[in-house]
Amino acid sequence: MITPIRSLLGSTQLAQIRSLLDRADWVDGRSSAGAQALEVKRNRQLPADSTLAQQLGDLILAALSRHPTFISAALPLRIMPPLFNRYEAGETYGLHVDNAIRFLQSPGQAAATALRTDLSATLFLDDPDNYDGGELQIESSFGAQSIKLAAGDLILYPASSQHRVTPVTRGSRSCAVFWLQSMVRDSSQREMLFDLDQSVQSLGSELGQAHEDVMRLSGLYHNLVRQWAQT
Repeated sequence: MITPIRSLLGSTQLAQIRSLLDRADWVDGRSSAGAQALEVKRNRQLPADSTLAQQLGDLILAALSRHPTFISAALPLRIMPPLFNRYEAGETYGLHVDNAIRFLQSPGQAAATALRTDLSATLFLDDPDNYDGGELQIESSFGAQSIKLAAGDLILYPASSQHRVTPVTRGSRSCAVFWLQSMVRDSSQREMLFDLDQSVQSLGSELGQAHEDVMRLSGLYHNLVRQWAQT
């Protein structure tokens, strides 16, 4: 399931983030690339351990925790701190698959926690009119889907998908990317839960949360989460 999450960040937050990123010290994106990505990755990134990356990452994680559509679609158990990348003219990231396991180092924790990457996410930080190219292309059973969202919007997609960033031909494209482990590992179960939850919310707005049909469907949703969730 490829799910857009609209308006994760507002215009004021985006302006502040872009101002900080424009003054940041970027490094070669290949410095963090694995063997496969090293051959196809041509971009720049903020060092993950930089103060700015951690500051902006905390801002995004806070926004995620408040966004009901993201919570409904992802059912997150663990989220990697966001990484920040930038593409300018001629830069690209060729076809690749994200690592299945990443390691999350929490403050004060001696050993890193393994995180299974069920979902990948890209948060667009620049308006699409400000650059040409730079589409996120995700391979699916229906063919390649080309995605270029408004600034502040996020796309959530299976981490198992092959994907690429097409070459930027004009301007500059900045994004935050991260991975997460869901409480519900099976993608088809997550999709059913998302559809059910969205239906409950829609009916609740129309009929009221206390309506017997809304309460019955809400109970079904939570019982399925209890059955399928792994924590």
